[in-house]
Amino acid sequence: MLIVAGDNPSRVRSEPAFAKLCGVAPIPASSGMTTRHRLNRGGHRQANAALYRVVIVRMQHHEPTKTYVARRTAEGKTKAEIIRCLKRLLARELWAAMRPLRTPQQQVPKAA
Repeated sequence: MLIVAGDNPSRVRSEPAFAKLCGVAPIPASSGMTTRHRLNRGGHRQANAALYRVVIVRMQHHEPTKTYVARRTAEGKTKAEIIRCLKRLLARELWAAMRPLRTPQQQVPKAA
């Protein structure tokens, strides 16, 4: 995911911009009485694939994620919709984890 942010992580100004860069920003795809979203097809495909892999592993082994999947399934969401939501949530977590990389580091004055 650091490759997506690049050498200059501060170039991505907001969490929604990072989500769009990763290809997990929701786009309305409603039709008639159905209200739903789909993921943005643009963005960095390798980052999107990495998020997908992490979500699939979490769905199998991470207890809070298993609980979330059970709750959303009971609400009537499909597996694809649950994965979409989890990818967006994971992008938020990664954005928060990259915060130290985005803050400008203080320059230490060099001795003469």
